[in-house]
Amino acid sequence: MQLDLNGITPQQFLEQYWQKKPLVIRQGFKNFQDLLSPEEMAGLACDELVESRRVFKSNDEWQAEFGPFESYEELGEKDWTLIVQALNNWLPEAEELIQCFDFIPRWRFDDVMVSYATPGGGVGPHIDLYDVFICQGSGRRRWRVGDLGPHKEFAAHPALLHTEAFEPIIDVELLPGDILYLPPGYPHDGVTLEPSMSFSVGYRTASAKDMVSAMADHIIDNDLCNEQIADPDRELAIGSGVVNHSDLARIKQQLFATLDDKLISEFSGRYLTQSKCELDLPEELLGFQSLDVTEQLKLQPLVKLGGLRCLYFEATVADGVLYINGEQIQLGKTKESLIELLCDSQQLTLEALTPWLADDEILSKLTDWVNAGYWYFEDIE
Repeated sequence: MQLDLNGITPQQFLEQYWQKKPLVIRQGFKNFQDLLSPEEMAGLACDELVESRRVFKSNDEWQAEFGPFESYEELGEKDWTLIVQALNNWLPEAEELIQCFDFIPRWRFDDVMVSYATPGGGVGPHIDLYDVFICQGSGRRRWRVGDLGPHKEFAAHPALLHTEAFEPIIDVELLPGDILYLPPGYPHDGVTLEPSMSFSVGYRTASAKDMVSAMADHIIDNDLCNEQIADPDRELAIGSGVVNHSDLARIKQQLFATLDDKLISEFSGRYLTQSKCELDLPEELLGFQSLDVTEQLKLQPLVKLGGLRCLYFEATVADGVLYINGEQIQLGKTKESLIELLCDSQQLTLEALTPWLADDEILSKLTDWVNAGYWYFEDIE
């Protein structure tokens, strides 16, 4: 699978469009094939671990239901949509689609959402707070996109936040292989013209409110930032009830001083690698020994589990620090290239791992991750 941005480079896309304005990319994928069939998608939506929903109208009222689902016959042959979140957590083939957009770092990546819709199906006009590349699979879908503005939103259903009618700046019919890029805040509405599938590659960040709240929990849980605000150079107070400019500056400076790079990177690493959806992990640890891993590596590579989040920071990678699934891992100094391999690569080959397999601690860590299901051998069930 190869992405064609219609003659512009990824750098030009980031400079001209990313978080700035929508873009229709005709035939961004040549000969695009659905990553799975509607029947396979319906099978996923039967699983209670998979986040799914279906949206439809009943008596002109919007309805939304959450899976798992066992039947769709009652919905008829038009005007309904089935959605599965985090397809990349359950379908390895979704990784190839994600890799096409890797000019955006994975810490910004949210998930791949797949939707199947019958004629007339859609989820209604709405506004998203994340960036998304809507990749049209089989079938056709009409998309209308409005401009930024003070659009009023309302609850068309407790699970559906819609926006008022808008004047479109884009009114386009997407065909298989076409892509619609939408930055946050642009109202849009997609209506299916014939049975169709689309695959949305989403990129999201948390709000400052959510991150500050989570960081406060992290500080409390780890008993950090206990230093008292100090003022050994205090000047004579003119009024006993005033917080003067220098006091405010002192409070601000000492609060900010606690938020050093070490604290922020440690918190952010844990926070950003937590998966919002279930991962396809084994119910109990597998029974691999270190020798099993090295012997199997001679036959096939290790594959990173879909949806597993791994990242490192430029500021701490030289110290051997990385983050996997909400956990901080310390491998020690001189492990920078190994950390980059673990976080940047989808597969770990014997050739790439050979420099590290003689290190008992590293091999033990790798074996632990295999037993936890973070990396797996594709041909072993």
